[in-house]
Amino acid sequence: MVKLSELQVKEIIVINDGRRLGHISDLEIDPDKGRIIALIVYGREKKGGFFGKPDEIMIYWEQIVTIGSEVILVRDVVSPNLYIEG
Repeated sequence: MVKLSELQVKEIIVINDGRRLGHISDLEIDPDKGRIIALIVYGREKKGGFFGKPDEIMIYWEQIVTIGSEVILVRDVVSPNLYIEG
């Protein structure tokens, strides 16, 4: 069994383009099955002023390629839309 604190020290990297997303902030868990549904990573940039909440990036279990000793490799991660184009 792996503890959340052990996962949080691993850096998350997207294999499609080499982006570094940061570290796990939280997990989404299926309460009925006790399984991880998604990893939650806070975006690196905060928007919305001093009290602005950082954007969350959801990485679903199916997107994880491998969990190594120092990194978690994921694929097809879409970053949150920080700016609204008009």
